[in-house]
Amino acid sequence: MAHLPAIARLEADPYLAPYVNTIRRRAHAAETVAHRLSQGPGSLSEFACAHEYYGLHQRKDRWLFREYAPNATGIWLVGDFSNWEVREAFALRRLAGRDVWELILPVGALSHGQHYRLEMTWPGGRGERIPSYARRVVQDAATHLFAAQVWAPEPYVWQHPDFRVPQRAPQIYETHVGMAQEKLGIGTYQEFREQTLPRVLASGYNTLQLMAVMEHPYYASFGYHVSSFFAASSRCGTPEELKALIDAAHGAGMPVIMDLVHSHAIRNERDGLSRFDGTPNLYFHDGSRGWHDAWDSRCFNYSKTDVLHLLLSNCRYWLDEFHFDGFRFDGVTSMLYLHHGLGSDFGDYSQYFNEAVDEDAWIYLNLANRVIHEVRPDAITIAEDVSGMPGLAAPVADGGVGFDYRMAMGVPDCWFKLVRDVKDEDWNIGYLWHELTNRREDERTINYVESHDQALVGGKTLIFQLMDAAIYDSMSVGVQSLAADRGVALHKLARLATLATAGHGYLNFMGNEFGHPEWIDFPREGNDYSYRHARRQWHLSDDPALYFHCLGAFDREILALMSTHNLLMDGQPRKLAICDANKVMIFQRDDLLFLFNFHTQLSLSDYTVFVPPGRYHGVLDTDERRFGGQGRIAGQQEYPVDTQVRGTERCLVIRVYLPCRTALVLQRTP
Repeated sequence: MAHLPAIARLEADPYLAPYVNTIRRRAHAAETVAHRLSQGPGSLSEFACAHEYYGLHQRKDRWLFREYAPNATGIWLVGDFSNWEVREAFALRRLAGRDVWELILPVGALSHGQHYRLEMTWPGGRGERIPSYARRVVQDAATHLFAAQVWAPEPYVWQHPDFRVPQRAPQIYETHVGMAQEKLGIGTYQEFREQTLPRVLASGYNTLQLMAVMEHPYYASFGYHVSSFFAASSRCGTPEELKALIDAAHGAGMPVIMDLVHSHAIRNERDGLSRFDGTPNLYFHDGSRGWHDAWDSRCFNYSKTDVLHLLLSNCRYWLDEFHFDGFRFDGVTSMLYLHHGLGSDFGDYSQYFNEAVDEDAWIYLNLANRVIHEVRPDAITIAEDVSGMPGLAAPVADGGVGFDYRMAMGVPDCWFKLVRDVKDEDWNIGYLWHELTNRREDERTINYVESHDQALVGGKTLIFQLMDAAIYDSMSVGVQSLAADRGVALHKLARLATLATAGHGYLNFMGNEFGHPEWIDFPREGNDYSYRHARRQWHLSDDPALYFHCLGAFDREILALMSTHNLLMDGQPRKLAICDANKVMIFQRDDLLFLFNFHTQLSLSDYTVFVPPGRYHGVLDTDERRFGGQGRIAGQQEYPVDTQVRGTERCLVIRVYLPCRTALVLQRTP
């Protein structure tokens, strides 16, 4: 039986007291499954090597292909080499007493670049299938059908094979390779490496997060309807070009993580895993539990050994083959609950420990973190979970799931609730402070104002929500516009407050740092298959005459400030003052003092701030003209320390001029 986990120590969180036995039972169940899976191969990471056994592999003198299909009665490899006809020379044979099918071919039977698929029969049926472990899948331009591709180029030679993730707080740039360019079309890995990566490096972000890496037939799914889990999306280039992108990032000292979608799979049968061998439940739950109605996709059955074999191996594959440095696990809430988190407010702890929790999914996530950190102890794992389930980012040894970080999903909800639903003058600053700092002491979190979720068509980015139509005609510096003044000012305050209060990391979606206008909308029938909204207009950020440029400069400045002072690694924000009447929020973090005035019109003169001993001088002012502000404060000011009686105590104070919708950062020196 697992020991009492740290997250259940009642002095840390007394609300967990009624659920200690459940926490222990889950930890023990995960340990039991890990032990069972490790017995044969010797370790869990060695178990996670299905990709080296299944699929197509070139050996010295032969080709070897294996597929897992228990219900199949016949399987044939069909492709260019057989004129797309079923031929007995390419028939797989079922290994004796097993659910594995195998084909051995002479080395000359296949060649690099040829296309293939499977023809499969099962009791009462027949169908075309893409191999489940295919490492290269491409779409035919004429038929739009997908096929696997024989891929055996000269091995990629890594320039930085020993790269390891630096010990620092992640400042994550979430990006989508296909829409990272300005042209109307799909960007490539090579274009990203040559054009976008230098921008990210110059911006001050230190971690790259790639979306939509795994192959997905529908581009507009943003990569979240995965068909081939072991194939990098071919619409952006070759596997070697993706490796070169990652290699270049490593050469610049930047780790690269990817969105990993193990929460569901595409329902397509020909291209994906659904009804792969003619049965609905090879990898997924049977019946209604196997379908995610809200996402129109299939739900994995995490209790099955072969599902664990597939998904755990998928974790290892991307680490080994492409040198990714970790993962952001998508849709963790959907995985953890039978109701997928839909219609649940998670208002009390009982919802984390009742029969609605899919404990098999909890165990899988625990095992995935074990595998990832066995293979790469320095790897980064992040959970996207809105439920707040305790222990997700607690160590496995303490009975947790083992993620290194969890997304602070309440923070963007807070910002959008304020700007969308509440008049500026009615903002509750205490509520804002609570949401910015509301996190478990035993878990590390990633703060963010907005991710790709808030930028999708049907929603609005923060700048779009703040400015609406004014974003099209009022973004020229010097143009008199109340909407632009408000939008630019609050955009900066939101980012600084979110970054400065972050627990352990920060994230931004590509382009949002400079207030990219408009939404994201991929080509589809409803927009005449246009790429107009599936790109980034970098020229806006490059133009000094536009506020977009000012916002980009501000973003670089605050990232540099936090990195220079190493605040996300060492400090925690300490509240000094919250004044709802004046809309003021003041806090200290290590040697920096952050002062915010969210008021719509009240500028505060000689505002008294109680401070620790030291000398104070200004290091950042959101109202600087280079940041699109009004320049109401002289730069690099010294703030003399005075004394003031408060009650029976003599306290140290400084007095500051704090204009409306402005924040100041002061540095304290002894």
